[in-house]
Amino acid sequence: MLLALSKVAGVYVPILFKEAIDALSAKGVDAVVLAPVGLIVAYGLLRVLSQAFGELRDAVFAKVAQRAIRRVGLETFRHLHALSLRFHLDRQTGGLSRAIERGTKGIEFLLQFMLFNVLPTLLEIVLVCGILWNLYSIEFAAITFVTIIGYIAFTILMTEWRSKYRREMNDRDSEATTKAVDSLLNYETVKYFGNEAHEARRFDSALQAYESAAVRSQTSLSALNIGQGTIIAIGLIAVMTLTAQGVAKGTMTVGDLVLVNGFLIQLYLPLNFLGFVYRQIRQSLIDMEQMFSLLRVEREVADSPDAQPLALNGGEVRFEAVDFGYDPRRPILHGVNFTIPAGKTLAVVGSSGAGKSTLSRLLYRFYDVTGGAIRIDGQDIRQVKQGTLRAAIGIVPQDTVLFNDTIYYNILYGRPDAAPAEVEEAARMARIHDFILSLPDGYQSKVGERGLKLSGGEKQRVAIARVILKRARILIFDEATSALDTKTEKQIQESLDQVSVDRTTLIIAHRLSTVVGADEILVLDKGQVAERGSHAQLLALDGRYARMWRQQLADHAEDAGPAPALSESTV
Repeated sequence: MLLALSKVAGVYVPILFKEAIDALSAKGVDAVVLAPVGLIVAYGLLRVLSQAFGELRDAVFAKVAQRAIRRVGLETFRHLHALSLRFHLDRQTGGLSRAIERGTKGIEFLLQFMLFNVLPTLLEIVLVCGILWNLYSIEFAAITFVTIIGYIAFTILMTEWRSKYRREMNDRDSEATTKAVDSLLNYETVKYFGNEAHEARRFDSALQAYESAAVRSQTSLSALNIGQGTIIAIGLIAVMTLTAQGVAKGTMTVGDLVLVNGFLIQLYLPLNFLGFVYRQIRQSLIDMEQMFSLLRVEREVADSPDAQPLALNGGEVRFEAVDFGYDPRRPILHGVNFTIPAGKTLAVVGSSGAGKSTLSRLLYRFYDVTGGAIRIDGQDIRQVKQGTLRAAIGIVPQDTVLFNDTIYYNILYGRPDAAPAEVEEAARMARIHDFILSLPDGYQSKVGERGLKLSGGEKQRVAIARVILKRARILIFDEATSALDTKTEKQIQESLDQVSVDRTTLIIAHRLSTVVGADEILVLDKGQVAERGSHAQLLALDGRYARMWRQQLADHAEDAGPAPALSESTV
């Protein structure tokens, strides 16, 4: 309604102006003074109303547009979090965020320009052509209509033709920027080999290509603008000639001349942006398609229709003849069987690529097994809701990644509704509370992107505090100390031992010194359980585990001096 009122008011403005001109042309004092003044005041008020209706239209529609953008953006964000780990391992984070950003902006642009620029202009064209036909003759409406159609057709064709120059300019700009950034990032290498001149030549070649494309883009834009101006001028000349002839014959007034000119100028102003609008609408549709294509990606791991919440009763974990492969052509696990009784600790060791970390990903149900089953307290995890499954499991990963926020936020992430006192208690149990208090900003200290302001040991303790706060019944320690020095490893191992008391615990380890206290140890080799037993039993077996133990003792001896004799007392 507001859009229509704005356009109707806008179209009526030139008519009032015509009446004022005609009144001024009339003879008589009353006509000269009173009528023109009233018409001019009405003319001014109508212009204000036309603008006011347009602004009210934008104000009313703002909530609709922004809510649509918010809902689509949120739906895409939620969908991305619901997709499988496989999708996120293959994706480029920057590309995804840009797709969402461009897609939401595309929706905003399309709503604003299609509704408030393109469609209103079409409505105004119809109104103006109808008024000219009604007031004068079909010739006026026909010339105006043909001029506008010719203008639109020329603009679209020229915009399509010159878009290749714009794309080339953007490509060359990206190429030049990439070369400059790459060279500056490798500043030391450039200096080592004295290749400053070589880098300058590479950068200049990219700039030359950009210069050439930019010149072609600008000259083609000039040609577009000249062509648009020529078409408008031809239309204006034709219509104004008809009007002038009417004035000369006495069938039309000077006000009619002003009216026709005002209508045409009013129509051509929004058309000046047609090339830009057309190009942006096309780009917006492409950007929206990229974003909506993300929504069409199927969820690899989804809850079954009859999925039930996980019913915990102790937290026994059982792998039953589990087969799995990330790629069907390359299986990882073959018939893996083991049970972790409730409240007990099982450790899995083995060489790199044996499939150890795959166990934790399957338990979290980032992937579904291709054979066999994984059960928690007798329930197949494929038949329970993923949210309740993951709420029951806590993990301290090998590579702890923190949010670029405060230490307090990163610990609180384990249970966002926890009280501050609970966060501090978790930090004490993880033996990081004193360190946090020693920082200038305490718990409000920022950890930096991916936690880079903290050392490896400090990040691990934050991860442990987060798991403590989560109060999970099942714990996974995925090589949680593999990247730490011996002293820090010992301290964190003590924290892990304290956390895992009376909890079902799966330890995935490379350093055997971290698993000697486990109730059972599995040796995984090429996706199969090669050996199993306690630390002492596996040493007595003198198989793979014993060889790994001796090798690690020898490696330790090279760093720390003579190694003790291999015996149970070593432990």
